[in-house]
Amino acid sequence: MKVVLFYHTLVSDWNHGNAHFLRGIATELVSRGHTVSILEPSNSWSRLNLVSEYGEKPIKLFHEAYPLLSSAAYDPGTLDLDTTLEGADLVIVHEWSDHSLVQRIGEHRRHTPGYKLLFHDTHHRMITDRQSMDAYDLTHYDGVLAYGKILADLYRETQRVPRVWTWHEAADTRVFKPILNQEKEGDLVWVGNWGDEERTQELHEFLIGPAKSLSLKARIYGVRYPAEAQSALVEANIQYGGWLANFDAPAVFSQFKFTVHVPRRPYLEALPGIPTIRPFEALACGIPLICSPWHDTENLFTPGKDFLVARNGLEMREQMQAVLQDSQLSASLAQHGLETIRRRHTCKHRVDELLRVYQELTFRAGSFSPSMALTAADAC
Repeated sequence: MKVVLFYHTLVSDWNHGNAHFLRGIATELVSRGHTVSILEPSNSWSRLNLVSEYGEKPIKLFHEAYPLLSSAAYDPGTLDLDTTLEGADLVIVHEWSDHSLVQRIGEHRRHTPGYKLLFHDTHHRMITDRQSMDAYDLTHYDGVLAYGKILADLYRETQRVPRVWTWHEAADTRVFKPILNQEKEGDLVWVGNWGDEERTQELHEFLIGPAKSLSLKARIYGVRYPAEAQSALVEANIQYGGWLANFDAPAVFSQFKFTVHVPRRPYLEALPGIPTIRPFEALACGIPLICSPWHDTENLFTPGKDFLVARNGLEMREQMQAVLQDSQLSASLAQHGLETIRRRHTCKHRVDELLRVYQELTFRAGSFSPSMALTAADAC
């Protein structure tokens, strides 16, 4: 089967968490014998910022880490869709794509019905920037892949597409896995971007404050940390590591005793039940995890067994102490979380789900192609 993917960027994860999932899904598809073509705009802001700060070396390291993957850069104004989509069976367009390109691909699908066309939404803008999301013309799309049930329900309410599926993100367990017998360099590590004042208060309450009060040996990685944020880290004696290539995170996790998850406010207030990808990746690495409050409305995990939950800063401090002082608790959390990921939340599971969606669309249309034989076998 030929799969064509339009995404913001494959090669850069600078403030671009969707690259994590894209890499895992694409690798899984390629490993199963499918042909995968990934298109990204030549002026993607994530790549431009990464290269501006670090040069081309991170791009080279990405290709070394993912030898099976490559992408082609395009100019939205000159992209030849006839050539790009020739022979395609499944086309997925991510919601960070340009509005005009989304419409052009839909019009192409209208006149070239040989492939199935899906829109992939992995952000909170359906709530926080509804005007921009409503401007996407999905008239000729076969459906939407939404990375949470509440987001999927919003699309169903609008009736803009005939079908909607919930398609959660997951861990790429080829990359995210435990590194055993690693000597610990510190207590707490956190990997995450500061980000548009969406969780400034929460980061102080659930991360910086407790780490400071416990005098933890802690390190934080991420981008877009303003001067006041970096000053707060210095005051709390927390080391700031800057940008971290996502594929290097497992090695970093292995050097610390636990990590935390602090969701952005839109996911707590408007889109509960969507954890984003970082908890999946942390659990896949077998590191104990403590979360600030978020509502697991879709029963993806078992709070208290896969991870601990702290309702406020005081509870976070207590949970941190418990993980550090109780080796049995720490080991139990790490093992249970890891087993949950391997059982339910890997990119292999998500590719199985994607191929079932493709089957559903294909059989619904009353068609069958030779490539479906491969697809059906893979989805079993």
